[in-house]
Amino acid sequence: MLSVNEYFDGKVKSIGFENASSGRASVGVMAEGDYTFGTGDAEEMTVVSGSLKVLLSGETEWKWYEAGEKFNVPAHSEFHLHIEQPSAYLCRYLKKA
Repeated sequence: MLSVNEYFDGKVKSIGFENASSGRASVGVMAEGDYTFGTGDAEEMTVVSGSLKVLLSGETEWKWYEAGEKFNVPAHSEFHLHIEQPSAYLCRYLKKA
């Protein structure tokens, strides 16, 4: 089943899905802007197109991630994104074994 989500007045849109091989995930697109997201489960974020400037919880320095690069977000935390051009991502929700 697909679930469609929209955040920040439509500037971030995602489609969530689940399958046997990769588990629960979402793919989405973000317009230019600054965003803060909270997590339940740990997440693995992959930049599909464009780039994301990321500040993870507990960090003091922002880091750029380009298309093809990944970063992990701890469970029960928040992270900040700065987007300078429309960018796409894949988010995999990670559960502890």
